[in-house]
Amino acid sequence: MPAGAQGTASVATDSAVYVERITRETNRRLEPARRLVRGDRVVTVVRWYRMGGDGGFVITNPLPASLAYQESTNERQEVSVDGGRTWGNLANLRVGSRAATPEDVTHVRWRIPASSAARGQGEIAYAGIVK
Repeated sequence: MPAGAQGTASVATDSAVYVERITRETNRRLEPARRLVRGDRVVTVVRWYRMGGDGGFVITNPLPASLAYQESTNERQEVSVDGGRTWGNLANLRVGSRAATPEDVTHVRWRIPASSAARGQGEIAYAGIVK
């Protein structure tokens, strides 16, 4: 998972993928993803660790082609529908002459400001549906 530096921060990341299960009582729980099937809702948790330096940074995560983007837990999240060349809010992006859809998302990224980076670690989660 690539992490791009925005200032002089040195950053490491790791991630885990979970599948959301809904029980009869309509309770939701996350289980480690061992095997995924079409229609599964998955949650990817990206953990970041500032190893040194200062300032903010950017974390960029490519989406697997088999996953349709759904949502992120962080309002600073941006998406790309063209392989990471352009970025923005999904509602404002276009693919050709049509509005972009969650299935078009190829990458997600988050700008971590210096104030958050100063904590030394954090996590971000985003959800998708297996195509």
